[in-house]
Amino acid sequence: MRFPALKTRFWAVCAALLLMAIASRAAAQATYYPGSTWERVASPEAEGWSPEGLEAAQAFADSIGSAAVMIVHDGRIVDEWGAVERTFRCHSIRKSFLSALYGIAVQRGAIDMAATMGTLGINDNPPRLTDTEKTATVRMLLKARSGVYHDALFETDAMEAARPARGSHAPGTFWYYNNWDFNVLGTIFEQATGTKIHQAFKDEIADPIGMTAYAVSDGRYVNGDDSIHPAYPFQMTARDLARFGLLFARNGVWDGAQIVPAFWVKESTVSYSDAGDAGGYGYLWWVAVDGQHFDGVGPVPFGTFTARGAGGHVLAVVHRVNTFEDNDIPYAHAGRLLMKILAAKDDWSGTPNF
Repeated sequence: MRFPALKTRFWAVCAALLLMAIASRAAAQATYYPGSTWERVASPEAEGWSPEGLEAAQAFADSIGSAAVMIVHDGRIVDEWGAVERTFRCHSIRKSFLSALYGIAVQRGAIDMAATMGTLGINDNPPRLTDTEKTATVRMLLKARSGVYHDALFETDAMEAARPARGSHAPGTFWYYNNWDFNVLGTIFEQATGTKIHQAFKDEIADPIGMTAYAVSDGRYVNGDDSIHPAYPFQMTARDLARFGLLFARNGVWDGAQIVPAFWVKESTVSYSDAGDAGGYGYLWWVAVDGQHFDGVGPVPFGTFTARGAGGHVLAVVHRVNTFEDNDIPYAHAGRLLMKILAAKDDWSGTPNF
């Protein structure tokens, strides 16, 4: 994410019940990348972090049910507490993982963004896709603008309730956060590359950036009668998820190697649709618009973008929730924690609205 208001690059991550990550990709050249372990800064205060501000952020995280926090400045840990090495569900953060894999596949020519559902042979259970629905392109699905409102797997009740009627909007004309689009993107990826999503993530991203806990077995598929296109959930630790966020914060580069194409990082984190209180929506990423991103909390810094999952998970670019125990934290709380972390940095010039 880009935070031009900050003079230095920093990355903050809160994990377990709550995981949040923030970073500047417009700041000075990055120096550090974590190796097999994360390096700690010698003195957070010397790096411009207020001890009182960090204590306030921790107290707020504790008050909303956060179980761990990890704050990283220039690739090194400023502070951390809690279960940063525990594996939790990622929910819809899976979609931003897939977006990264799409960038790699598109660059290699394996996937054509202009290909339609018709030319790709994509269909579903009855009632099957209409001729109009088959004109939806891969790019439209990445934007959640397919216009295909077929039943989908792994939806929340709110998503299902908000689903428009079949045929109510032509492909490309309307934004709806649509699990049919997201799940079909998984089908298209696997057909085009010949590789399963969770294996591709390990080979193309997890291993190159040194994730220490992620295994292919941390991914699974959700199948059902509503659709032939499965969902593809992930589980991940805070520390590994922080590496993914740092990768995007640094334009897809990891220690000198271009892992995700820089053009894709930029293109996928641009807002193409009005997403209401969340700001806007890119290619499977949520994008702040005019400071709006967290249900009235903010304004957040220019260039903020996040991955999000049901129950309050946010990779900013991370709010994790222990949904194993049915915990549910409002996104606004993630925004408030973000603002408190920003306020702990001495060169933050924004106006936090707690």
